[in-house]
Amino acid sequence: MVPHIRIEDALQAALGISEQVFAVTGVPDDKKGERLAVLYAVTDEQAKVACERIGGADLNLPSLWLPRFPDFVKVPQIPVLGTGKMDLRGVKRLAAEAVNQRTAGVQAGSASEQS
Repeated sequence: MVPHIRIEDALQAALGISEQVFAVTGVPDDKKGERLAVLYAVTDEQAKVACERIGGADLNLPSLWLPRFPDFVKVPQIPVLGTGKMDLRGVKRLAAEAVNQRTAGVQAGSASEQS
C-alpha cells in the first residue's frame, strides 16, 4: 500500500510549503489496477518542480510511490470538510473525474485518427 500522506508531505517539502496544497489518491488503472493521482493548488510550474524533486535520490521514495505529472490535476483548492480535515471522498471524486475525462479524450482522439 502506498502511504498517500508521505507523498503529499514530500511534494510540499519539495517546494518548502507547509500548508496542504497537494492531495494524493488512487484512481482506477486498466493495466495496474490503480495508479496515483495528485490534486494540486499551486501553479503548474510549481507542481512540475515538486514532481521532479520527489523523484530525487535524497528522498528515497520507491518508484511505485512516485506519481507521474500527467496524473496531476490542478484545482482551485484542496477539498476540505467543515472540520478542516481533507475531504478524502471529494479528492477521490475530483481525481477520478479528471482522469476519466482525459482517458475519454485520448480514446476519442484515437478513434478519430483511425477513421
